[in-house]
Amino acid sequence: MKYKRLTKEQFEALHQEFSNFLATQSIDKAEWDAIKTNKPEVAEQELDVFSDLIWEGVLTNAQYLEHFSKNHIFLFHCQEKLIQSIVLKAIEPEVDFMEKEGLQWLSDNLFTDAVEIHLGKKEYETERNAAIFDLIKQGAILSDGQLYLQINGIIQS
Repeated sequence: MKYKRLTKEQFEALHQEFSNFLATQSIDKAEWDAIKTNKPEVAEQELDVFSDLIWEGVLTNAQYLEHFSKNHIFLFHCQEKLIQSIVLKAIEPEVDFMEKEGLQWLSDNLFTDAVEIHLGKKEYETERNAAIFDLIKQGAILSDGQLYLQINGIIQS
């Protein structure tokens, strides 16, 4: 497997897509049920292949990621050849970006000495989608990029 198997909940949400995937291989419901019963290893392989296909599509379309921790916010813009980052760090240890109050504090203190802002960019060391998947495994989530664009727009002006 290139990525990781989808969860039971994800498979349930993608039930129709999985049915279509099986149909492209001329596997109908009766045959799928038989495969699960008589050849569980083949069923496992099908689940893995489908999971990788879904992940590949999601990662190919990913443009922005966010990773929040207590004192840091990591914002990523995933471009074709490189990834740009904005890292916000609260100097005051009691600030918690995982709480609503922490985000309000950030809004009030963004351009004070209480917040460090680091900008970076780096070419992918591995294949783009694998690099994005590694960030997701470390806790980043896909985002619409609104926060990245907002902070970047303020910094650039």
